[in-house]
Amino acid sequence: MKTFIPAIVALMLVGGVAAQAQQRIAYVNSSKIFQEIPEAQEAQKKIDAITKPYQDSLAAMEKELQSKIEEYQKKEALMNDAAKKAAQQEFADLRRKYDEFRLDKFGNEGEIAKQTDRIINPLKDKILKAIEKVAKEEKYTFVFDQTENVRVLLYGDPREDLTNRVIDKLKRGK
Repeated sequence: MKTFIPAIVALMLVGGVAAQAQQRIAYVNSSKIFQEIPEAQEAQKKIDAITKPYQDSLAAMEKELQSKIEEYQKKEALMNDAAKKAAQQEFADLRRKYDEFRLDKFGNEGEIAKQTDRIINPLKDKILKAIEKVAKEEKYTFVFDQTENVRVLLYGDPREDLTNRVIDKLKRGK
């Protein structure tokens, strides 16, 4: 009986190691995938087209505020206190409008973020499905993401990089 228990423990350990040995781990670079597929490039063009008018409006608002400040600085010595106060109030109002516009359009919950999500989310889903397909076809248990900015994976053997295989799958549409 004494030799039986260690034998069971040894079998459990060997079984656990064998099960772990069957798990395959790979990684992808999602940034590279986004850069390589045509749908992502089209999505970026759409986002840029949505963003450009807002950036132009913001620049115009900033230019208007700057020119009013410069004009005020030139005439300040000739202005009475009431005129100075009115001009300063106008600056404050323009700055508030500028900040509200920037937040409304460019903030985390702003117009551009919502439009970007609407455009990008279907593409993200498509990429995740392609990653899942490649992982299942090649019998990987886990797939991590390693981009230039976010390093979830600290080291990965380049042989286990599925990035190009996912890009290929997306481009071929299978």
